[in-house]
Amino acid sequence: MAEQVPNPVTGRDTLHLARRLVIKIGSSSLTTPTGVNREAIDSLVDTIAAVRARGTEVILVSSGTIAAGIHPLGLGKRPRDLATQQAAAAVGQGKLLAEYTASFARHGTEVAQVLLTAEDLIRRTQYTNAHRALNRLLALSVVPIVNENDTVTTAEIRFGDNDRLSALVANLLRADALLLLTDVDALYTAPPSRPSSERIAHVVSKADLDTVQIGRTGPAGVGTGGMVTKVDAAGIATGSGIHAIVTSAQNAEAALAGEDVGTWFQASGRRQSARGIWLGLLAEVQGRVVLDDGAVAAVVKNRRSLLPAGITGVEGAFEAGDPVELADAVGTVVARGFVNYSSTELPAMLGRHTVQLREEFGPEYQRPVVHTDDCVRLPTRARPRR
Repeated sequence: MAEQVPNPVTGRDTLHLARRLVIKIGSSSLTTPTGVNREAIDSLVDTIAAVRARGTEVILVSSGTIAAGIHPLGLGKRPRDLATQQAAAAVGQGKLLAEYTASFARHGTEVAQVLLTAEDLIRRTQYTNAHRALNRLLALSVVPIVNENDTVTTAEIRFGDNDRLSALVANLLRADALLLLTDVDALYTAPPSRPSSERIAHVVSKADLDTVQIGRTGPAGVGTGGMVTKVDAAGIATGSGIHAIVTSAQNAEAALAGEDVGTWFQASGRRQSARGIWLGLLAEVQGRVVLDDGAVAAVVKNRRSLLPAGITGVEGAFEAGDPVELADAVGTVVARGFVNYSSTELPAMLGRHTVQLREEFGPEYQRPVVHTDDCVRLPTRARPRR
């Protein structure tokens, strides 16, 4: 169940009251074509040291490992294939961490490398371990430096960018605010190069962005998402009761001082589980299960598990444990969940009661198709998949 946690931060001018802060910085702000930008790292570390001196715990989510490995491997530009990305990350991770270690040492601060995968935040055991380890590091006055474990992640199950990862880490650790640093000073109504473009100072709801043209990969070309993933991350954070700011790395000190820079995203929702956020917003679904009206009401309104009796159709190819969409008869996606049966098993089960299935196939077929604990209900405005 969602948990309401008091947040002492109510606006950008109260950031000094933050108990815990997550800062994410992108590849383009940390690296150059020839490797790690030491001056940029020192500047960021000095800002973090000042924030920690006023009593705020800081978790740093840092991109840059693949970018840091490009030049040493003689690649010239960011590789497109997964294997070479993994190799570049393996080389760049050590180089980037060495720079952070040396820079934080100037302030007498220890750092810890924390590499996460999507499974670490969606599987109960790994989630608990990550929560415990990060909290213990903070209690020991260590600055955790978090990154997606690009060396071992695959395209099938990954965050895709550190913006979304930072929002999930902020939710995991009950942070008060999320600062997303990039190479653009704010979100604008259109590409900043256009004369008519204006800075958006505050975002209170998604409706504020309906007419905004949001860009993707930045001009440096070494990142993975651009402004669109920062807005997505800000939406995840604010939907979980966490304020977010998007601005440039050069404006980090001013933003943390409460000055009117960047774009402030006002928190609007309650804390959610990272697993639920990933399943509802980020997971790559492998198929679809179509429900009759009674099953829709049971799953969505009454928050019950999905049983075979309420299923009218199966689409796509998936295995037990995969994320799937749950849709009504007209194609509106009403929920997502981890399915307990494969797409080859389900057709023979449709419309049948669990007692019948147990008698015919065995006791293991008494399981629901999607357990309520493995199900995320979506807003009614969700659109059908094309």
